[in-house]
Parts: sequence; structure tokens; C-alpha cells
Amino acid sequence: MEDLPITEELHTLFAPPPSTKLPPDILGELHSILRLHSISPQELFYKWESYCLKMGSEETRLDLETARALKKDVQETLERETRSKAHVRSADKRVTVGSTPRGVSSSDVFNMLDGLVPNTPRPGAKSILGGSTGKRKTTFETPATSRNNRAQAASSPAEFKPPNTPRENSLSAGQPTPFADRPNAGQTIETLNPHLLVPDPPLVPPPEPRVKMIVNTDYKKFSYRPMAMHLSEASEVLDDRIDEFISLCQTHHSLEDTAFGNPASQSTSDVVAVGRIASDSLEGRLNTASLVLETSRRMGAGLRVPLKVDSLQSFQFFPGQIVALRGVNASGEYFSVKEILSLPLLPPAATPPESLDLFNKSLSGGPDAMDDEDQPRPLNILVAAGPYTADDNLSFEPLHALCSQASTTCTDTIILLGPFLDIEHPLVASGDFDLPNDPNINPDTATLATVFRVLIATPLASLAKDVPNINIILIPSVRDAISKHVSFPQDRALKKDLGLPKQATFLSNPVMTSLNEIMIGISTQDILQELLFGEVALGPKEKNPLARQPRHLIEQRHFFPLFPPTARELLIKRGDGSLTAGAMLDSSYLKLGEWLSVRPDVLITPSALAPFAKIVESVVVVNPGTLSKRKGAGTYAQLTVYPASVSEEDIKEGKPVGHKIYERSRVDIKRI
Repeated sequence: MEDLPITEELHTLFAPPPSTKLPPDILGELHSILRLHSISPQELFYKWESYCLKMGSEETRLDLETARALKKDVQETLERETRSKAHVRSADKRVTVGSTPRGVSSSDVFNMLDGLVPNTPRPGAKSILGGSTGKRKTTFETPATSRNNRAQAASSPAEFKPPNTPRENSLSAGQPTPFADRPNAGQTIETLNPHLLVPDPPLVPPPEPRVKMIVNTDYKKFSYRPMAMHLSEASEVLDDRIDEFISLCQTHHSLEDTAFGNPASQSTSDVVAVGRIASDSLEGRLNTASLVLETSRRMGAGLRVPLKVDSLQSFQFFPGQIVALRGVNASGEYFSVKEILSLPLLPPAATPPESLDLFNKSLSGGPDAMDDEDQPRPLNILVAAGPYTADDNLSFEPLHALCSQASTTCTDTIILLGPFLDIEHPLVASGDFDLPNDPNINPDTATLATVFRVLIATPLASLAKDVPNINIILIPSVRDAISKHVSFPQDRALKKDLGLPKQATFLSNPVMTSLNEIMIGISTQDILQELLFGEVALGPKEKNPLARQPRHLIEQRHFFPLFPPTARELLIKRGDGSLTAGAMLDSSYLKLGEWLSVRPDVLITPSALAPFAKIVESVVVVNPGTLSKRKGAGTYAQLTVYPASVSEEDIKEGKPVGHKIYERSRVDIKRI
């Protein structure tokens, strides 16, 4: 027999007026719910009210069918809560188990006291040129799963594996390979547009500059104070980005205002929802079960709603991605996606034909030198990214070799991407190295700017002397020890005390710059690696992930569309097993990373992933790799860009002509 006080309370709470008693079958279902979940009649009544609001309170009446539906809803809610708690517990366990094993020396745990106590020798210190100082013998060694060797193992797209997959590599397992003994020096490992030939270098450097550089960036906006972020400013930047894409999507698909709706609101009608992809959990990687859509304050009051993507045949999502989805939220619990609407791409870069004709003439040495017998020589551009020296020394031999190559080929422009003095380099991080014997250096007053001037600016000055009209472009990194700006977007480094030649120019990170007509977008953030770890994909059209990640940048019109950045624990670790610096993102100034008006012709995105050169949406995407790996030589990219074709008809019409750099440029990925 049922408990009489509970039965009376159920009658009081659930009996619809004017009736004062519940039918026996309904009463039995309610008692069953109370027994199964050990809840009180009052708590069950709260769940019933919540269920009515979800299903539509004006139409929902308590009968046998709705009582059984309520029972099912309570059970499903309990299961969701149980799964969520289990997910959090398993994430905590993964973090605990996945800690990196460390060797313990005889001095102290983790060598934490080495070098901190005065007059205490620190094992492993090296001289600045790679020789031992005599009192220190231990060398830095990289585990077999070091970052760059794992990225090198993923060089074949057909056999691509995530770079955190352990791979055996003889280079990382043994001692560092001396740079002079590096194998396959100068070997080309990948070529884009091989039908275009690389011309022989000129006998003498050009008498006049062949490249005119225009920077399409407002430097004043990059001079903000890092580490002074306000949450209100950051939220407004993120919110405005969603609203901007709503306008773009409406114009692109010719939608009415009524087509858009709040995906978090219950409705039986299809709506178009524009928002930001996010995860419902702070732990773990994004997956189909954790997908949520974050709305703007204007369209959805900033609410987040779970996404159900079972009906989609293909999708690629990552945290921070702005998407336009067509679907319905019939239950009020989740937004069921029926279609992903495409977002419009920025138009390709174009230049008036008169300007293109002048650029072509400058490639031949000037307007007077342009005739049928003197065809313009293609532009020669070298691109390299740091680190520029191995972990066991600060000799910067790869940088010297690159400058020698640029001098021999009379390169028009050399683009050097940070880090230059890497904060993750063992010797720079410890500060325990010897300066070279130079009478102009006072060890007592030497700074990191002094180290840069001696080790990096010196070979660049020699290059500028050999090729007086060369254009040297330097882009800082958040890992640069010489940069006072420690967050991304990053201001350019001060050239004042670095001893750079007049041909060298420091630009911001990121930057859009033009070399003649060629629009080049550059960022030293390793966004490709972070997108690879953050992406969840089902049946993507582009099977090669190395080609899929740059497409996200082009579609999102941003150098760093990922938000929040990937946790440092998931990124490729440093040679000693410690964590990398990560993105160091300043959300309040994310707008400085947007592409404002056109797509770049060339997108340079250095990454720890395998180096490559690909054409994605008419954009030549280049990952030059790193010039130096932790225990050996690395790679760089050489771009050969042929002149644009300008007809008399184009000049008469006067309309801007598309650059089509992807058709007239050759890219070679080479070993230094």
C-alpha cells in the first residue's frame, strides 16, 4: 500500500482543478518516479513544471502519456548529469597519468637548484659557439619524441599522423649532428608549380631596388600595453565578430531579417543561427558530444546551446570558428543542425594595369631597360623561420648558411620569422653561455640586444654589404627574448639597439605587406598546429589535414581564428619535455589579426608541422619549417615569382587586374 501522506501530497500538487484526486494509473506512475529517484513530491512537482515549460505550458496536461514522458525525461536528465561528471573525472585522471616522466639527478629533484645557488656549477652549460667551457661537460639531449622530429615524421600527406605520435628517429636518439656534417644539404624536398623554372642567378647584384614594399598595417594600434586586458573589452570584441558575420551571411545568401533566430529558444520553425563554436567542457578536446554554439548578445543574449549534428554528412569545426547553421530547436534542449551555410570569402587582390606595368619594368632595372631583348627576371624571395641554431650551441650556423645562399643568388627579399633569440633555447633560458671574444663587448654591461647584435645582426650586415639593394624583413615571435611585447597580436621589435643594417625592417606580428603587387600575409604564431589539435571533422572534402587547416584561416578571414587557444599540455613539447610558451593571446586586440579587405596572394604560416607549399582558395600557403631543428639542420622556402602579364587591352580598360600569383609562382622547400 502506498504511503498515505505522500499520496495526499501528490493529489494536492498534481490533481487538476476542479478535481481533487488523481486517476490510479497516473498516481502509480508518479509513485514509481519517486521510488526510482528517491525524490520528494515537491521536487517532482518542480521537475514537472520545468517539463511543462520545455514542452509548452499552455498545451501540456497531466495524463498517463505525459506522466510516462515525464518519467523518461527525468531519467534522461539524470543520465546526462552522470555522463558529465564521469567526463570530468576521466579528464582529471588523464591529466594525472599523462605527466611527463623526468630523470632525477644526484644533486636535487628535477635539478631545480642547479645554477640558483652562487658558485654552484650547472651541468650542461655551453660556450656561445658550441665549445665546452671546460668546467661543464653534460650536453643537452632531446628525447626520441622531440617536437621537430615528430613533425618531420609527418612529411608525407598520405601517411600523415598527428605530430604528437611517437616516432623513432636516429637523429633525436643520438648526439646532435654537427651542422658542417649535415646530410642532403640543399636538397629540395617539395616543389609547387615545378613547370616554372628557376632562372640562373645574375652575375652581379641589381644596381637598383627591384622591390617596393608597402605595409598595410597601422603600427599605432599594435603599441598597446600587454597584460592589461579588460574582460568587458574582450567580450565586446568576440561579440562584434559574430555580428559582423551575420551581416556577411545575410548579404551573401540574400536572407531576410526574419530568417535569423535565436538557436537557444524553443521553436518548431527552421532558423539560421550565426555563432561561435565552443565546447561544453573546459577539459579535453572538442568532440561531437561537446559541441555548443555561442550566440551574440544581440541575437541570442550570449547564450550557449548544444548542437546535434547527426544529420550532417560532412563538417569541420574548431573552437572559435564562426559558423552559420540552419536548423531547429524543437525541444528547447539542443539545436538540431540541418545545413551548414557557406561563408563568403574575401575577394582576391588586384592592381591597376598601369601599376603592374611599372612593377614589371622595375624587374628589368628601370623603365629605360624594358625592351624585347631584356625580359624581366622573376623575383627571388627566401623565407625562413626560427629557431636559427641548434639546442647545444649559439653559433647560428644555419643563419650564416642562409645569408650566404641569399648573397650567391642575389636574392631580392629575404623574410626572416622569429624567434631569433628563442626563450625556449636551453642556453638562452638559463643565461649560462659565454660571449664571443670581441673587444667591443663588455661582459658586465652586455644585454640580450648585445647578443642579437653580435650573433644575428652581423651576418645580416654582411649580406646587405654583398647585395646592397636587398630587402630584409624581420617578423618577431612571442618567444623572442629581445621583444618587450609578449602577447599576440605583437608589436614590432625596436630596431634601435640591435645593430641591423638600413636594408632591414622589423614588422608587426601578424602583418599584411605588399612586395610590388604581391600581397603577403605573415604570422609567426603556430596556428596550424593548434587548429590540428582543436579540430573535429566528419567526412571532410579535403582529406589532407595540412591543406585543411589553412582553409580555416581563409574562410574565417583571420590569422588566429581559434578561441580559446589550445592548452599547452596538448601541444608538441620542447626537447627537454617541458611545455612550450603557447599562444599568449590578448583577446581584447584580436581584431588586429583580421583580414580587412582582400585575400593575400601568399600566406606564410610557420609551424612545427611538416613544411609544405600548397594552393588553397587561390592563395599560395607556405610553411617553411624551421631553419634549425633541435639537433640538426632544418628547411627554408624559396619563392620564384614571374612578372604579371599585362595586355594593351587591360591598360585601355583601366580595371584592376587580378594577380593570380598561384599561377606564376614556384615554391621550393629546401634543406639548408
